[in-house]
Amino acid sequence: MPPPADAEALLQRLEWTVIRRLDGLLHGDYRCFFRGPGIDLADLREYQFHDDVRHIDWNVTARMQTPYVRVFNEDRDLTAWFLLDLSASLDFGARIKKQAVSAEFVGVLARLLTRHGNRVGALCYGSAVDTVVPARSGRRHVLHLLHVLLSRPAGRPAPTRLADLLDHAGRAIPRRALVFVVSDFISAPGWDAALARLALRHEVIAVHLSDPLERELPDVGLLFLEDAESGEQLFVDTHDKAFRKRFAELAARRGEELRGSLADAGVDALELSTEGDLLDALLRFAELRELRSRASTGGGTSGRLAAHIEPRARTAAEGGRP
Repeated sequence: MPPPADAEALLQRLEWTVIRRLDGLLHGDYRCFFRGPGIDLADLREYQFHDDVRHIDWNVTARMQTPYVRVFNEDRDLTAWFLLDLSASLDFGARIKKQAVSAEFVGVLARLLTRHGNRVGALCYGSAVDTVVPARSGRRHVLHLLHVLLSRPAGRPAPTRLADLLDHAGRAIPRRALVFVVSDFISAPGWDAALARLALRHEVIAVHLSDPLERELPDVGLLFLEDAESGEQLFVDTHDKAFRKRFAELAARRGEELRGSLADAGVDALELSTEGDLLDALLRFAELRELRSRASTGGGTSGRLAAHIEPRARTAAEGGRP
């Protein structure tokens, strides 16, 4: 079902169907999603895998001849920014459009954050960064943000340069923040380097939007395929098994390359499919973040917990159900 055009109706639906259930399952604790920038030094400990190298204390490391990192008390107040790719390729979906999934994700996360007094803002990219929503708090601000998203016209065919959005964010966001990059990552090359630069200063989470038809074509006979970015059309025969196989292989290869680029940039990734369930995807992502947080603070993970999380981690990466 596509989201309602009215921002209030959409937010009310999300509050009842996703946010309320998410609160119950997480017992109101949203720390596994995002962490505030710590400001008070709490302790020093030996470096462990997945620790942020920016927290290495080089003086202690030199004295002890082994890497040590600083551990900070968390400051729960934070500012979050949504970098929203709203280019033409987001206006696609077999059942619902990727842009509708983007709006639902923004509504849920923005409301979770603002209820705790945090501020959220957004940079919107069509063929350029054309809209900036300043970071503010409160439910009315979330409604304003959703109204901006829902009232935008469909994107016009034009090459997407995601690097422009990421570089603009690097200049426009003055202090360390939590940054969600919400995109299908169908873009001209160069965005991965820009993403890595952004992640050096901010905590970045990449939210990858996808549709099943982008991974596998059904057998429906002759049809036109149109590139939403360029407007180019191609006449294909989906009865051809060899063609469908090549299409699926290319899509799988692109998916692997995308996951590798996100990992190289040092950002966490959340996969959202137009056929998936937003609540399930957020819960899997929360489990992965919590597991990583425990590992990075030296808390360790029992074998039973690891066995429980690992298969769900794979399905989270695939955007499906466990």
